Amino acid sequence: MVQSKNSEQLEQYNISSPEAIANPYPIYHRLRSEAPVHWSDILGGAWLLTRYSDCVSAMRDPRLVEVYGKAIWMLGLDLPEHNRFRALVHKAFTPSVVEAMRLHIQTLVNELIDSVQVAGRMDVIRDIAYPLPAIVIAELLGVLPQDRDHFKKCSDDLAMFLGCAHPTPDTTARTQQSVLELADYLRNVVRQRRQYPHNDLITNLIGVEVEGDALSEGEVLGTCVFLIFAGHETTTNLIGNGLLALLRHPDQLEKLKDEPSLISTAVEELLRYDGPLQWASRIVEEDFELHGKQIRKRQRLLLIWGAANRDPVQFPNPDRLDINRQPNQHLAFGGGSHFCLGAALARIEGQIAINTILRRLPALQLETETLQWHDHSAFRGLKSLPVVF
Repeated sequence: MVQSKNSEQLEQYNISSPEAIANPYPIYHRLRSEAPVHWSDILGGAWLLTRYSDCVSAMRDPRLVEVYGKAIWMLGLDLPEHNRFRALVHKAFTPSVVEAMRLHIQTLVNELIDSVQVAGRMDVIRDIAYPLPAIVIAELLGVLPQDRDHFKKCSDDLAMFLGCAHPTPDTTARTQQSVLELADYLRNVVRQRRQYPHNDLITNLIGVEVEGDALSEGEVLGTCVFLIFAGHETTTNLIGNGLLALLRHPDQLEKLKDEPSLISTAVEELLRYDGPLQWASRIVEEDFELHGKQIRKRQRLLLIWGAANRDPVQFPNPDRLDINRQPNQHLAFGGGSHFCLGAALARIEGQIAINTILRRLPALQLETETLQWHDHSAFRGLKSLPVVF
């Protein structure tokens, strides 16, 4: 049986403390060097893996099962078996489909900036980082403009549920209600698309087949709800965290302004430096040993991607922001068979939003250094990012 650490040790490695929410990287550094495989009671009981090599191995380990799919099933929706799910969704959500959206995303970003440019100030989260991915994923799924805010609220409920080690009955009930509302709405869209196909993701999900196999209605709904959650959280936090990192490193900000063509490598470095998802959870399906620690069946592992992305063994000068950094095999989107399906879309949205903000809003600077982060150790994102220009 795993023994609990004393209160001093728990505080020392508490990745959910207010200090860690504000800046988790000092704790990550200590964990990586002092306790790279560490049992924590803080997050409901889990092993924390913080080294790059261990996280990469864990993502490829068949004895470890991803938790998010289980959570979707707990909420009463179907997701296809993992390999089948990815094969079918990849056919509907191809890089070419995403790339074809680039011009439209650029138009959306310009419209959002138009609405704040005269004021000379804005909240990056409220005015750009939140509405942009919400609009894009809603359009992909055929959601009406007047329903987008409700979709975001339901997505937020789902994010809180998925990030909780032990959700309370109230949290579970609220999330189930939100997911049911999403499913009811999308069920009507699915039935409309079967009769009148559109050029959108739901129509593609309905129509794709792999060796004669297609998604059921329940699986289409489960997939859409998962994509709504993933599409909002990742991109909002990428834009907010990324722009904050640039504002706090003016030499890198000026370099990107002078050379906008660096945006692709810049976004990869921003993802590595302060990624939108700090850890992912796995369930152990059979006992094994790692670095002398006995990992038991049904225990949880947290793969701390945020720590792995600052591992000096993998990344020279890992605490330095370098928008020219290459190679840069970060884990911000996971890896292997669990690589984020929405990574291509998040990258394009982040590239366009950040480059356009820097181009159109000269003399951009933080309005205040007093910033608040969402109280969540997994989803790292700002509540607001006030800037002036």
